[in-house]
Amino acid sequence: MVTIGISGHRHLAEIEKVISGVDQALAGIVTAYGESAFTVMSSLAEGVEQLALQRALTHYPARLIAILPLKAQDYLADFESAEAREEFHRLLAQASEVIELPHVGTRGQAYLAAGLYMLEQCDVLLAVWDGLPAQGQGGTGEIVAQARRRGLPLAWVHAGNRKPGTNQATSLGEEQGKVSFERMPGL
Repeated sequence: MVTIGISGHRHLAEIEKVISGVDQALAGIVTAYGESAFTVMSSLAEGVEQLALQRALTHYPARLIAILPLKAQDYLADFESAEAREEFHRLLAQASEVIELPHVGTRGQAYLAAGLYMLEQCDVLLAVWDGLPAQGQGGTGEIVAQARRRGLPLAWVHAGNRKPGTNQATSLGEEQGKVSFERMPGL
């Protein structure tokens, strides 16, 4: 069974385009690997990770493994909305396995450790990303760079992030929601 790691931005513009891109990326992975059942690994983070998990768990017979970078109550302090905290609890209850990583120094180091752990376990990375370097330690840009260094197949949904230093979501315009595949078998 193929294991898909999920990484992406927390703040999204033009969400319909992103959803369409996530659906295309998942369908491409299923086509490439010839399996409609798979495992998804994620930190259940607010934003893309929750959105992509909803799409995967709704449309495929997927198994969820949650990788928590911090103790759940501490981690939830980073979630901005009550809806995202509720979705975290709902997804956590659906997980067939929950991996709580050991404490490391800073929050950024904890996020990076969770991302690296996921990359060690997954066969392919689904990233919803703007193509730019990470705005913080353990961010999507850093996880994608590590995945590329490791030669992992990548399903990349192009999507804006946020204006640096703000929570204002940005769009990539006509590129928003487009999908690229790297090192994906048969695609």
